Amino acid sequence: MSRGPFIVFEGGEGSGKSTAAAAVAAALEAEGRRVVHTREPGGTPAGEQIRALLHEPLAPWAELFAFLAARAQLVAEVIRPALEAGATVICDRFAPSTFAYQVHARGLDPVIVRTANRAATGGLEPDLVVYLDLDPAEGLARKAGEGRAIATAHEALAFHQRVREGYLLQARDDPGRWYVIDAALPPARVAALALERVRRLEVGG
Repeated sequence: MSRGPFIVFEGGEGSGKSTAAAAVAAALEAEGRRVVHTREPGGTPAGEQIRALLHEPLAPWAELFAFLAARAQLVAEVIRPALEAGATVICDRFAPSTFAYQVHARGLDPVIVRTANRAATGGLEPDLVVYLDLDPAEGLARKAGEGRAIATAHEALAFHQRVREGYLLQARDDPGRWYVIDAALPPARVAALALERVRRLEVGG
């Protein structure tokens, strides 16, 4: 059995990535595909406990290792078994978030973070990263009043501007794997563009 495709949805706060990921997963399931839709941090009992911890302000390295602990468990328990069974895995956030938030925005050493992330994931990389790009000011306005977001969501605008820069740098450096969508478009259009690109991946495009 061939390995299934691994698709990651990324975006800053309020970009609509979770909505788009859910819409794409539902569309693929409606077509009869085996789909596993999960999220970071979370997706496992241990990961959800770590997600609760991440609502608290942590030192930057503590924050990183909390995210990586959740990721390691998710890869071992959910993502890798599903891929090996031939399912399509759609994950709401993965390693690109780490390099946008903890490396580019927090300023952690990229070499150390890359090594730690590789250990946590066993070297697993997404086949496609769908990045929903949005002006951080608009994204934060969309999220205004949501009190239960993890701590990184409550950082100042300048932090989220650095996050966006971190995402765009990754997209620029790996255009074959990254697909950037204007998240200011209507949600249905965003989901349709994402689904079209995912379908091309499924047939090797």
